[in-house]
Amino acid sequence: MIPVYLDNNATTRTDPKVVEAMLPYFVEQFGNASSMHAFGAEVGTALAKARQQLQALLGAQFDHEIIYMSSGTEADNSAILSAIETQTGRDEIITSAVEHPAILSLVAHLEKTRGITVHIIGVDARGRLDMEAYRKALGPKTAIVSIMWANNETGTIFPVEQLAQLAHEAGALFHTDAVQAIGKIPVNLAESEIDMLSLSGHKLHGPKGIGALYVRKGVRFRPMIRGGHQERGRRAGTENAPGIIGLGKAAELALEYMHDEQTRVAELRNRLEAGLLQRIGNSFVTGDTENRLPNTANVAFEYIEGEAILLLMNRDGIAASSGSACTSGSLEPSHVLRAMNVPYTAAHGAIRFSFSRESSDADVDHVLEAMPPIIAKLREMSPFWRERDVRTEAFNPTYA
Repeated sequence: MIPVYLDNNATTRTDPKVVEAMLPYFVEQFGNASSMHAFGAEVGTALAKARQQLQALLGAQFDHEIIYMSSGTEADNSAILSAIETQTGRDEIITSAVEHPAILSLVAHLEKTRGITVHIIGVDARGRLDMEAYRKALGPKTAIVSIMWANNETGTIFPVEQLAQLAHEAGALFHTDAVQAIGKIPVNLAESEIDMLSLSGHKLHGPKGIGALYVRKGVRFRPMIRGGHQERGRRAGTENAPGIIGLGKAAELALEYMHDEQTRVAELRNRLEAGLLQRIGNSFVTGDTENRLPNTANVAFEYIEGEAILLLMNRDGIAASSGSACTSGSLEPSHVLRAMNVPYTAAHGAIRFSFSRESSDADVDHVLEAMPPIIAKLREMSPFWRERDVRTEAFNPTYA
């Protein structure tokens, strides 16, 4: 059995070319870039090149607008905490109901421990931001808006350029968690009003343990980690040279494969969705199917549990993700799908298939062959399926 990996929004395989670029900086070129000798200088030169590679992918105007960090989570936290400290007289945060926990957990903590006012903006049935509520939430007390570029579960893309412009009209900073977007859709920050942007290496075929925060020139930044002078004093700690160099190479490759992501990968995603909906009744695609990432499909299979689906998929050699999470012994649907008001009978059975440039037609063929009997077997065992209202059989949900 040839395994099928369709969980690339969770993590991607590190590209062998990335590994090749990193290897010399573990053993041969091991110097500390801050050291004033040849060992350090050669590493410093490599780090400068990697910064320019990432700058090119982001379309940033200056390479020093990039601050390397350990992860997208650290970048998210750093952006919000810096804004709270630098935006004098402003103590409100605006974010969305479908953000990653790296954002939602932090703002909940700030609300509880610091008295920060947090405005959580809802979404519609397709996962699109409530723009009227967003405009109403903006005001003279808004320190920062943090809205993701693209949702990690549904792939829905948010109008970050418009959101940033509106935030600036209110005198607020704008940050976007672009962890899922970078490498999949074109980005040009030099022509953008975005103040800060977070990304993570392992989401674009780079290594784990390395991320970055873009901070537009002129935006005041207060470091979260203090110590040495690394990253122009904005993030202390000896540079993770292999990781930075790996991220640089991954950025270079992402630019090279961008057209493939936009075309072939999107076609694979579309063929999988069409095939599943044709073969399996009581199923539908969640999210904004007209404005989303090219690699992401979130399909809800009604009346069964996502964890059971994943277990049987794994036995067939297929890796994907569930839209549900087990919390304190009780199964709860994804907060993203709940925010979209997807019915519990469907939200529990939502499966995210996320492709990459390494995905193939054979992967799609295998999933289309394996999924119908998996769903049929689980529905035979499901009391919810037996007790369903047959009047919903031909129902075409408005949230699909």
